Amino acid sequence: MSIAISATASARKPWLTALVTSVLFLIVCLSWGTTWLGIKIAVETVPPLTAAGLRFLIAFPLFLGFALIRREPLLFPKESRWFFVFVTLSYFSLPYYLLNYGEMHVSSGLTALLFSCMPVFILLFSALFLREKIYPSQVLGIAIGFGSLFMIIRSQGLHLDHAELFGVLAILCAAVMHALCYVVTKKHGTSISVITYNTLPIGIAGVMLFVAGLQVEAPLFSAISARSWSALLYLGLVASVGGFIVYFLLLKRLSPIILSFVFIIFPVFAVIIGAWYEGQPLSQELMMYSAILLTGFAITKLPMEKWLRARTGP
Repeated sequence: MSIAISATASARKPWLTALVTSVLFLIVCLSWGTTWLGIKIAVETVPPLTAAGLRFLIAFPLFLGFALIRREPLLFPKESRWFFVFVTLSYFSLPYYLLNYGEMHVSSGLTALLFSCMPVFILLFSALFLREKIYPSQVLGIAIGFGSLFMIIRSQGLHLDHAELFGVLAILCAAVMHALCYVVTKKHGTSISVITYNTLPIGIAGVMLFVAGLQVEAPLFSAISARSWSALLYLGLVASVGGFIVYFLLLKRLSPIILSFVFIIFPVFAVIIGAWYEGQPLSQELMMYSAILLTGFAITKLPMEKWLRARTGP
């Protein structure tokens, strides 16, 4: 009933609908843009496995509450139990550990730019597993994006010693795993609700990562700073829960192509906020290459040949 009333009210006031949608879009860009700085602060005094586990353990009760209130099932369908394991491992557990590890050696802004490669990997996996066509303009966008990413790494003065190299590779591996999970979800998980998709995987991933952290890292909890605890709370409550929920609300309001530009915009926030926090000036060279990189990746989302063919006919 409330959804119907809301839809009617929105139809009567299109400007209000546009305003709400714009605010929600901005919230997602800000929450995901500040995630990288949150991770950077968290891993200052919390080892990466433990930090990833604590983040999800903080988020899990809220997701569980939403699931109970909305009476959403906690378990995946029986025929999708393998998919449950896949999501738990390849979307939550391993990628977030890799991101936390990477940010111990790479700036938060560069981490966001590296992770912005994910839509490219989605495109490649979609062609591989879903048989979707890749257009020449998209290939051009990929080349522009990765070429400018190489120039960003050079301009930032990264010599890519062992620590920095493994940090960059860890972040790129996380992007690849997330992209693969998005494509597999598109093929096998469209019937699973958002709350079901997130709740148990986040809880189980949190326990697994936290226990692994206790065994491998032996964290000293008395040494965790108040800033790191605050960052973990922010990551768990705002970035994980708030960001996910608002993002999936937007899925009902915007086309997937338009909404996917969140992944192009939030790195801009991340670079600016990260540079401010870490006291690094934003050089003209960095801004220029970042703009080229994001433009290149934006081109991959706009298959010009497909649109021109649709307008001119067969």
